[in-house]
Amino acid sequence: MASLIENLIDVLERENKEYEKLVVLSEEKTTIIVEGDIVKLQEIVDKEQPIIDVINQLEKKRVEIINDVAIVLNKDVTTLHLKNLIRILKGQPNDQYKLATVHDNLSSTVKKMEAINENNKMLLEHSLEMIGFEINLIQSMKKAPETANYGKDAYSTGDVLINTSGFDAKQ
Repeated sequence: MASLIENLIDVLERENKEYEKLVVLSEEKTTIIVEGDIVKLQEIVDKEQPIIDVINQLEKKRVEIINDVAIVLNKDVTTLHLKNLIRILKGQPNDQYKLATVHDNLSSTVKKMEAINENNKMLLEHSLEMIGFEINLIQSMKKAPETANYGKDAYSTGDVLINTSGFDAKQ
């Protein structure tokens, strides 16, 4: 049982380190999103993928260890969460303390990452809204009102207020 707990603590510590790497990259993403640099944003996303792959592998190991612990303790694996396991380890204060510490550290790191990602999500949504606004503005410029110029037949001449080429190249 002790080796299972030690393995679990090791996996959780390694998982926390990987999440900390993601936090750093997510903070970099915030600056890049504000700058609007799509190329750098793609580079960050490419750097994140191997880290996510490692986290997924560690998560599989964590689940395997929790399953083994549940078998040893004769507990239902669906109800054996880390908080429950920490309570069960009250007879082993050293392991209990280590597991509680790594659990708190991991929870804190994940919450920090969630907050940064939520901020990044809002920034991206705002950027998309601005792009939509600019597209609508450009499209509406092409549909400028006609002038009130009439020909000798009393029909509108159809003159438009702006040039439809989009840019004025006069200097």
